[in-house]
Amino acid sequence: MGDDMKVFIIGGGASGLVCAIKSKTSNNEVTILERNNKCGKKILMTGNGHCNYFNEDFTTSHYHSSNLDILGKIINDENKKEILSFFDSIGIVPKIQNNYYYPITNQAITIQESLVREAKRVGVNIINDVLVSKITYKDKYYIETNKGIYESDIVVLASGSKAAPKTGSDGIGYEISSSFNHHILKPLPSLVQLKGSEHYLKEWQGIRTDAKLSLVIDNKVVKEEVGEIQLTDYGISGIVTYQLSSIAIRALKEHQVWININFLPWIDDIKAYLDERDKKLDLNISELLDGILNYKLSNLILKKNKINYEKKYHELSDIEKNNLIRDLTSFRFVVQGYNDFDSAQVCSGGIPLKEININTMESLYQTNLYIIGELLDVDGECGGYNLGFAWLTGILASLDIRSKHD
Repeated sequence: MGDDMKVFIIGGGASGLVCAIKSKTSNNEVTILERNNKCGKKILMTGNGHCNYFNEDFTTSHYHSSNLDILGKIINDENKKEILSFFDSIGIVPKIQNNYYYPITNQAITIQESLVREAKRVGVNIINDVLVSKITYKDKYYIETNKGIYESDIVVLASGSKAAPKTGSDGIGYEISSSFNHHILKPLPSLVQLKGSEHYLKEWQGIRTDAKLSLVIDNKVVKEEVGEIQLTDYGISGIVTYQLSSIAIRALKEHQVWININFLPWIDDIKAYLDERDKKLDLNISELLDGILNYKLSNLILKKNKINYEKKYHELSDIEKNNLIRDLTSFRFVVQGYNDFDSAQVCSGGIPLKEININTMESLYQTNLYIIGELLDVDGECGGYNLGFAWLTGILASLDIRSKHD
């Protein structure tokens, strides 16, 4: 394309900022159109304000996609080095804890400000408070907005999914992609809380406890997570819940979905453990359980199984013992729904990877149209994986855009 090529990036989030910085050369004009009053607003929310921006274990095992085999072509050690080299080049010093990368300052604003500063330093134009409504193509791109029509040679869609709409993610990128013949796998909330409908939910509200969660779909365990779970008046929350949510929500429409909760994952043989404590301690069953479990939770389980609180463990019938052990180690939480996009950190679904050139992020249906970040049908687990994918897609698109000067 030569000199004076115009590149417009729709969205100044994680993928858009990196793409803009890496795309800018002395021979082109790169502009970010951002709907918020500043770029990188969602970055400020990540990692509870600390910004877990990458993970050392950068592998496809931490991602979900309908084209996971295609994703495997870019999730590799070489591209991992590209990402880390980029952050080093803009002055980010990492603090690494259990494979999680944080800025040494432990503040998300460090990442956000460094990206915006670098974009301005290399000469990227940033126009805030812009609402893009439509993009058409005839020899070049025409971007219709609330601030007028912009003309561009190249368009990069980096507008985010529908998750966390308060940060500006309104789904316009899906509409624009569709107008260029792309298909959209229905976006659904991911990394989000799960809902149930049982009467006991109000009784366990407010409890936080370590547990092992086993996601079961049509009687088959498909994924397990261990960590802190938060019990709420609508269902379950916490990182371990989030890690299962993408698969659970996708399966809900056509399958039976529940989660077995082991509230005592640190005990290998619960029956033997209770037998031993019962013989050793002169306590009734309620007192016995209170020593190893939140009392609200132990009372709920006893009440659910109609077990007399005053009985000793050895006085329980075999059926009572079996029911008690079942609910302590495999409490069935039937998934009935999930919280909406307002509560979700990311979305599952989006534009299938098979519809783009995975090495360049360019659309296979429309020349000089690039699709990056959360718009694509890729969602990762908690732990820096979604940001890792955003950085990577921004870098890959930028490398191809730069090559078009030749």
